[in-house]
Amino acid sequence: MSDIGLDITSVGTPEPGRRRRRRSRLPGCLAAVLALALLAGGFYYVVTNGVDALRDRLSSSAADYEGPGGDAVIVEVRPGDSTAAIGRTLREHDVVASVQAFIDAAAGNEAARSIQPGYYEVQQQMAAVDALAILVDRTNMLTSTITIPEGFRVDQILDRLAAQTDYRRGQFERVLEDPARLGLPESAGGNPEGYLFPATYTFGPDDRPVDMLTAMVTKFNEVAGSVPLSDASRVGLSEHELLTVASIVEKEVFRDQDLPNVAEVVYNRLNGACSETGGRLEMDSTVHFIQGGSAGGVTTSADARNSDSPYNTYRVSGLPPGPIASPGERALQAALNPTSEGFCFFVAIDLDTGETAFAASYAEHLRNVEQWRTWCRQNAGRC
Repeated sequence: MSDIGLDITSVGTPEPGRRRRRRSRLPGCLAAVLALALLAGGFYYVVTNGVDALRDRLSSSAADYEGPGGDAVIVEVRPGDSTAAIGRTLREHDVVASVQAFIDAAAGNEAARSIQPGYYEVQQQMAAVDALAILVDRTNMLTSTITIPEGFRVDQILDRLAAQTDYRRGQFERVLEDPARLGLPESAGGNPEGYLFPATYTFGPDDRPVDMLTAMVTKFNEVAGSVPLSDASRVGLSEHELLTVASIVEKEVFRDQDLPNVAEVVYNRLNGACSETGGRLEMDSTVHFIQGGSAGGVTTSADARNSDSPYNTYRVSGLPPGPIASPGERALQAALNPTSEGFCFFVAIDLDTGETAFAASYAEHLRNVEQWRTWCRQNAGRC
């Protein structure tokens, strides 16, 4: 308290030339004790009255603006902030006249207990009750909620981020030029494809492209740890290879229930159990990846399947070099836990319902393909 001070000037200094009279030691000690008692009592009085004065200043009659407010200002409510902490933030930005005015306004408002962390636009010099009304309404949060669906490629993710934020695509691309900033796992080899986890994200006005992309990698690392991706050796793969399988499974499936079946097809083709494919995956999804945004429909043309890209699983045996999209957690789990039905083939037989037929033999697969062709004839232009 800067306005409280004790000025102790010289005490008991003898006048020049005057001899000091000898005194008994007992009265001197008693005087010292009395002096200390007086000092302690005075300090207690000053501090007590100072606290009382401060309490009076922060009482229900604490300073408050009349409103309606002036210039707009953005404030942040941080996770774990108490009512007093929020009040201090508002006071620092001159939104409310005093912390206590905000505390008093919140005291009678049950909703004040559930103010959500985030950014809010308020005005300087508002009435505390008006500032509180803004904070308790979640629709006033200044956030961008962006959903990245399962199966999105990096280029699709960047397109969505650029479309739903105030940043240009090029700003996100520049972040990816230095992937080490994102916290990518070593297995990624610096390539973010497949490592930007599909989920719904909420970003504040201060979040930059690097923050947004880092959040997606952080989410991937969290999910990879809970799956866990480190169990990849259980199916004879590295973590990067398991992510690649999961990405293919994600892109080939219409219904979540079919994910483990497609994972089995992938493994059976990889280990040579399906003689008709000769160790090749022959997945249209990998050809679509080569084509990028130009790919359309669910099938591929003969020309597209003739590509010499290492991602062309119709020509190259084994897995492609890396993921072809961002798989979700269910696809990752399916890649770790495939079925064991002997499936080597599958084909979608109804695009409206997503129904997919699986087969262990090529002859059975051909019958399923005929169902697919029948559906296509009945739904012209859909295949």
